[in-house]
Amino acid sequence: MERHMTQAPTAGADLFEIIRTTRSMRRLKPDPIPDALIDQVLEAGVCAANGGNMQSWRFLVIQDPSIKAAVAVWYRRGWHEVTAPRYRAAGPPSGASPERFARMLAAAEHLADHLHEAPVWIVPCLTGEVTRTSGASIYPAVQNMLLAARALGLGCTLTTVHLRFEKEAEAALGLPENVHSYALLPLGYPSGRFGPVRRAALADVVFRDRWGEV
Repeated sequence: MERHMTQAPTAGADLFEIIRTTRSMRRLKPDPIPDALIDQVLEAGVCAANGGNMQSWRFLVIQDPSIKAAVAVWYRRGWHEVTAPRYRAAGPPSGASPERFARMLAAAEHLADHLHEAPVWIVPCLTGEVTRTSGASIYPAVQNMLLAARALGLGCTLTTVHLRFEKEAEAALGLPENVHSYALLPLGYPSGRFGPVRRAALADVVFRDRWGEV
């Protein structure tokens, strides 16, 4: 059944300011989140672009401590055994100081060890066959939810570390065989402060008409 979105944009909200300050918030408080706010985040997700408007997405909202504990086992292994060693071996990306890189790693490790404490997880999923273009029908929804969380004062981050042990994590989530998760969004009130994201300058990443031409 088709629904109409009834929540109007907050007066005075600056979309571009929200975009510029939607940082990955990995240190989250365990305080409960009202259902109304969770629904606002989800409604932002289902407003996103998706292929042919087929809406083959499904969003699993996890609040059950036993499910979170079971999945967190695989997430921690994914971080400590695979992802963290690769990051440390690669070192800071271009433009990032060793200190900033170390802070990011510390925050990511905190999330790995405390993921189960986040009061709400949203697991964006797609039904059907996985192809190279599948993400085009789910990641716009993920970005919408990240922006909505920021607008509501909620901390969130996009992580896929659980997919290092995809079969085990998805079994712990109770997903059917024809459904796959594409991310995990831990949601909670942030322990830290929102602030500007740090990204490379446009001149470093944008080409005009031909590859390599700025």
